[in-house]
Amino acid sequence: MSAPAASRSTPAGRLDATRCSVTAAARGDSPVGTASPAQRWLLVEQPGPWGRDALTQSRFDAGVAARLSARARAEGVRVLLVRRPGERLADTGRRWAYADGRPGREGLWWSARTEDADLLSVPWDGSVGERAEGPTYLVCTHGQHDACCALRGRPLARAMPSADVWECSHLGGCRFASNVLVLPHGFAYGAVPGDGADVVAAHARGEVALPWLRGRAGLAMPAQAAQAAAREATGLLGVDDLPVRGSRRLPGTDAEEAEGVERFEVVLAGPTGDVVVRLESRPSAEAVQLTCRATHPAHSRVWTTLAVTG
Repeated sequence: MSAPAASRSTPAGRLDATRCSVTAAARGDSPVGTASPAQRWLLVEQPGPWGRDALTQSRFDAGVAARLSARARAEGVRVLLVRRPGERLADTGRRWAYADGRPGREGLWWSARTEDADLLSVPWDGSVGERAEGPTYLVCTHGQHDACCALRGRPLARAMPSADVWECSHLGGCRFASNVLVLPHGFAYGAVPGDGADVVAAHARGEVALPWLRGRAGLAMPAQAAQAAAREATGLLGVDDLPVRGSRRLPGTDAEEAEGVERFEVVLAGPTGDVVVRLESRPSAEAVQLTCRATHPAHSRVWTTLAVTG
């Protein structure tokens, strides 16, 4: 079993002007359309330090980790390590949870394992465990993946006004730290301010917190961007509002193709009929360091709403 030193969980430095979340905020990078493709998750409670590869560089059984990863890939489930804020050095119950964010199947079920190998055979379908009654908040604090996640995420996880808050391993979109994933629906948020009370209050009402919404995990990027644009235009903020009915890429010119410009039409189901959103996506004008660990600059995608009708 790997036994990384405690320093592996402690990012060096501070939030100076070179950090990816600082430079992204200065540029005004939009987080819209950046939620992950995952729709199902396995949450594995693992206190103590996490290395860059959290599952294999932690106190989780190294002999089980590779087989667990293989099962997760085969079943289309994303594995996240979790720990309670402030309890990184103590085992607090060896809990695990299966979460399903697919529309119509949303749910999260908590169980406890006797040993890590139990996770290789237990069903990942919601048939075991105790169902969580309200939203579960995961705050990325994976400092060995990107320092911004720990420097911004850990204070947020400690302060968030909910009884069901967990630190978690890498969620993606490090430059938007603090990043929060709200399960079971899978709404991802970036640059969450203060203690996150606005996000918690919105979900207590059964709504999304639109100003910080990255998107709903599992939806294609055009659908995420379309939902955000339609919510802004219509004021429909309910977590189940504006489900996707269809999406298609619109034809463009050869010049646009060469420049990486894409246009989409996304049809959403509104309360009185379809809402049709037309969007354009293009590479950012400037290539930049998108994470603190990036070895070369890259372009992000920029979404522009062309029209919202219906």
